[in-house]
This record gives sequence, C-alpha cells and structure tokens, in this order.
Amino acid sequence: MKNCDIAVIGAGPYGLSVAAHLRARSLNTLIFGQPMSFWATQMPSGMLLRSPWEASSLSDPSGKLTLKHYLEKDGKKCVSPVPREHFVNYGLWFQRELVPDVDTRNVDSVLRKNGGFYLTLADGEQIKASRVVVATGQAPFRRRPRQFDGLPSALASHSSEHSDFAPFKHRRVAVIGAGQSALESAALLHEAGAEVELLVRNPEVYWLENHMGQIGPVTRLLWVKAGVNRVAAHPNYFRYLPRYFHERYSALRPAGSDWLRPRIEGKVPMTTGRVVASAKPMKDQLELILDDGSQRVVDHLLLATGYSIDISRYEFLAAPLLAGIATVHGFPYLNGGFESSVPGLHFAGAPASWSFGPLMRFVAGAECAARAIAGRAMRGPAATADRARVLHPSVDVMPTKV
Repeated sequence: MKNCDIAVIGAGPYGLSVAAHLRARSLNTLIFGQPMSFWATQMPSGMLLRSPWEASSLSDPSGKLTLKHYLEKDGKKCVSPVPREHFVNYGLWFQRELVPDVDTRNVDSVLRKNGGFYLTLADGEQIKASRVVVATGQAPFRRRPRQFDGLPSALASHSSEHSDFAPFKHRRVAVIGAGQSALESAALLHEAGAEVELLVRNPEVYWLENHMGQIGPVTRLLWVKAGVNRVAAHPNYFRYLPRYFHERYSALRPAGSDWLRPRIEGKVPMTTGRVVASAKPMKDQLELILDDGSQRVVDHLLLATGYSIDISRYEFLAAPLLAGIATVHGFPYLNGGFESSVPGLHFAGAPASWSFGPLMRFVAGAECAARAIAGRAMRGPAATADRARVLHPSVDVMPTKV
C-alpha cells in the first residue's frame, strides 16, 4: 500500500494551491482529480470571470506564478473581465509547473482507521495518508428547488451542466435566478440565438459596480453591506466575529457584474418578483406556472439556482467518517487550520465558508486556505468539536447526518 503524509482530493484552484504549499514544506503529498475540470467542463464557453484579474490567481509559496505573470508570458494583456479559457489555461500551466504528477483517478472512498486515512481509488488501489484535504469544489452541491424534482434533463438542467449553449439556438429557454450565473447564462443563450426570459424571485436585479463604490479587487467580490466586505476579505479575522454577524453576511446577495448590463437590458426580458410554483412536462416542452397564476411554455428550463453546501453529499466520505464530523447547516466546523472535528481531515473552498466567510467561494480565498492548511500540517492533529462551543456557545455543532 502506498503511503503519504497528505492526500489532496480535488485538482481545481484550491486543491492545486494547497498541494503547492504542502510540497514547498517537503511534505509527501499526493493529489487526485482532473486538473481544472470543473472550470473546463462545467462552465459555458464564452464565460467571463466575475473576479477581476488581480483576484484570480492561484496561490504558490513564492507568489510568482500569478495570472498576471502567465498572461504576460503568453503575450496577453491583463484585462477584466478575464475569459474563462484564459483562466483554465493558466490553472493548467500552474499545475504543470508546481504539481506535475496529479493522479487523475477518482477517489471512491475515504475511511479513517487506526489513526490514519485509507483512500480507495476507482481502480481499487488503496492509499494510506496521515491527513486528507477535501478540495473538490461545488459540483456535488447543485441546488435544485423541489418543485423541479423528477423533471427530465432534456427539459430542465442546472446551469453548471452546460459548457456550450449553441444547441439552444431557436429554442425558448427560461432562466431562473438573479446572480452572476443566471445573468451571464441568459446573455450567452441570447447571443447563441435562443429566445430567453429571466425569472427572478427578487423585486429587482442588482448590479455590483453601481452599489459597491471604489474598493479593492478582492472586496469587490463580496456583495455585503458597506465596510463588511473589507472584513470578509480577511477570513482569519472574519471567523472570530459573532455568529449572528456570520449568519447575516456570509451568504452572498445575488448580483451581476455591471459589464453584463449592456448584454441583458433591452435584449433579454425579465420578470421580477415572481416564483415558478410548478412545472409540468408537455411532450417535448415544459409548462411553467408562476405564483401569480401566469403561464409560460418553454423548450427548456435552466436552473441558475446556485449551490447548497452539505458535505453528506460527498459520496466518497464513508458513513463512519461522516458521522464524526461536526457540522452546522451542512458545513463542517473548522479550526484555524481548516481542520474538521475529525483530526487530520481538512476542507477547503466553499465548504469552509461557514467558518471563514464568503471569500472561500472565490479563487481569492485559496491563499488563506493553502497557507493555513500547510501550517497546520506541520503540527500534530487536534480535535475541534469542543473548541467550536468555546468560541460560539450559541452554535449547535452536531455530527453529520448519514
């Protein structure tokens, strides 16, 4: 059986950043997954990053392998918004430079036994690791409202299930949502020749630049009230704020980048303040009934409804392991080293946002996570469930439901 100090599951921006920092500290690190696969296969062609280029770099210990360095080396200018293709190519270059030996096999299961972790890979091979870092992104957590359960994928799908909107040319598509994904998907569908309508629960659509003023590139990502986004840009400080503050401000308000406005307004009809109450298949079409009783008949429904974190949906975490993880609303409770209540088990990316704030949902949060995990890995493991109650006595930290 192959042994390592740390196994990193996931080879996206967080997984690659964490692996780079761990190896810089001479820790024997194995990393599993298809590099940048979520960005390459589950984001649409033509997409532009919401994050400005200054806040879109992966993290390496030297701080030299930035997006700016890559683009300039490749003869491209640093402009915002950044095309998805440039970011994917940058991530793959980062991987080749610092983590060239990514194991692309899937991890089927992770079990804790005898003080260590045992990983079973897709082909049956087993790996023993002293620590495990889960950095697999948001794909398992797609949010699909209950009224759309049971609809066939030909009629209704999540926005993350498409890398190309060209097949929707000349088709009627309703897009549900008011965030960046919904607004950009609607624009791309319109530009691909689809007949599109946006259905928005809120009374209006919010555009970031008009509301956020002149602030830095990282704080621009965080759509929260004035001044709060500056605190949220520093996760190590944010985690010590009172829990009511977290509950109020950790969820990002749905909003779109201002550069999308000319591609939407006057081109894509919007119905605001309405919710789709039900959806019924009609042969190869879908009948939507809104909460005001109005009706739509469409060829496809695109759910740009975001993600709902619940680590019990990670199929590779064995039931006994899940049962030992202290969680709050599906999020793992993490200490300062991004370590869960199971000693040696870390979570990076969106699952860390309950403990460290909304920056963990963006690439810019990889710097904090990678440095903290690497620092923690140099010390002995420690349980954190009791620590959770000391910091936040009002929080009910409980084992994960299995």
